[in-house]
Amino acid sequence: MANKSHFNSGLRMLNMMRANGISHSSSIKFSIPQKTRHALFIADAVDVLKKIPDNSIQLILIDPPYNIDMASWDSFHNYLEWAKIWLEESRRVLKDSGNMAIFGGLQYQGIKTGDLMELIFYLRNHTDMRLVNFIIWYYKNGMSAHRFFANRHEEIVWFAKTKKYYFDLDSVRIPFDEKTKIAYKRDKRLNPDSIEKGKNPTNVWEIGRLNSNSWERVGHPTQKPAEIVRRLVRGLSYPGSIVLDFFAGSGTTGKVCIEENRHSILVDNDPMFEKYFEKHLKKLSAKHKDKFEIVKNPTSKFFNHK
Repeated sequence: MANKSHFNSGLRMLNMMRANGISHSSSIKFSIPQKTRHALFIADAVDVLKKIPDNSIQLILIDPPYNIDMASWDSFHNYLEWAKIWLEESRRVLKDSGNMAIFGGLQYQGIKTGDLMELIFYLRNHTDMRLVNFIIWYYKNGMSAHRFFANRHEEIVWFAKTKKYYFDLDSVRIPFDEKTKIAYKRDKRLNPDSIEKGKNPTNVWEIGRLNSNSWERVGHPTQKPAEIVRRLVRGLSYPGSIVLDFFAGSGTTGKVCIEENRHSILVDNDPMFEKYFEKHLKKLSAKHKDKFEIVKNPTSKFFNHK
């Protein structure tokens, strides 16, 4: 049976360009910084967003409140009206190569609640941002249910500012074991280089949730696993670029950025955020200890730093 990818004209073109050493228009040359800088703001997300210059952010990675009254930071009279403000500001600050990944759910439906469907609808109908992928984060552990099928996944929606969005598949490929490599290399239709690099993780990611006794835990109630954040940071940004998380929660995004040589801007209005992040920093391995700088509530000069 023919490989269906052979009928994908875009994929065929990319393969031809690689074979001839031609770079795609979205490719970016970068250098790994000797030290990364990380801004911490205990402040309102929108207030900080308005200070950030146009076209300066490579990746916005956020897990916004769902408006389900989990805490004081999770309650809004009209969620969508509030969200429209930071969605518009997000588009403004993103580079042309920039990406935006939003964690969310589809079970909190209604215009006054934090339903991811409403955010997608707004971005697709009121902005020119491009929906690239709808990612399913699948996990095996979760709460039981009696009035509906028990939930075992969350969603991540990936939007890009333009068609020249940055994406590094090679950095997030999943390695094949040696037995599988040997089997695949017998199929002459498959690219040997791609087999060596590993497989595309697809848009369904099986990554476990953090248990209550997980070593990663720092105390935040909705902390995401570093593994899932790392895949997004690696795939949608490049070393030396800036990652913005204006619902920083525990600060997992900042910790991953330190480990992956990205700069970051972390914003949260919860005074506990700084304490959570300090716990993350204590868990860094020795090789990362002296390779970053933390700046708390910096002035506008921070954004002009090169």
